[in-house]
Amino acid sequence: MYMTAFLSLPIAYLIGSIPSGLLIVKIATGKDLRKIESGRTGGTNAMRAAGPLAGLLTAILDISKGAAAVWVGKSLFSSPDWIVAINGLLVILGHNYSAFLATKNKAGRLRFRGGAGGATTMGVAIGLWVNSWLVILPIAVLVYILIGYASLTTISIALSTMGIFTVKAINGVTPWVYAILGAAAVATVVIALKPNIQRLKEGTERHVNLLARIFNPKKFK
Repeated sequence: MYMTAFLSLPIAYLIGSIPSGLLIVKIATGKDLRKIESGRTGGTNAMRAAGPLAGLLTAILDISKGAAAVWVGKSLFSSPDWIVAINGLLVILGHNYSAFLATKNKAGRLRFRGGAGGATTMGVAIGLWVNSWLVILPIAVLVYILIGYASLTTISIALSTMGIFTVKAINGVTPWVYAILGAAAVATVVIALKPNIQRLKEGTERHVNLLARIFNPKKFK
């Protein structure tokens, strides 16, 4: 049983490695997303490169990757909970450090590129509990509107995921390993966003003041 279940692990990583944003922006504009703004391949950078529709489509596909990896573990391979949890972590790692975007630096060392993992984390949460988006999405939207930092919005998704499955584990609804996965997702996202966190400390992080745009649109014309 375990030998079969272990086969789901590399599949989960490879699913996560599919660079949705890179492909969408390339098809839409011919541009290489890795050379634009942050260089990440997630929905936020895709939106900057090719507009809101590209960003939305990238986010949907990245969410689907997370849910698909969990489905592979749970349904296709009937994996035990702890392997399903590892699947969830591996798909996030695949998204952040894509096998398909590996390059060598000047020292000859491999460098893996990708996104920050927010949308994929949401997908994992949906795969574990389909209604989790009803908690995660409103919190993420509020953080983005009220605080205005995409990086903090991404972190809020991982924190919400950890919170959901911690509460469910306390209530005996889901295993504690899912809560541990949530904590690992938080760590993974924070590591990916280290440059953004540093800019937040310095006060130089890109800020999107949506409330100001809504109530004073003339200022942004």
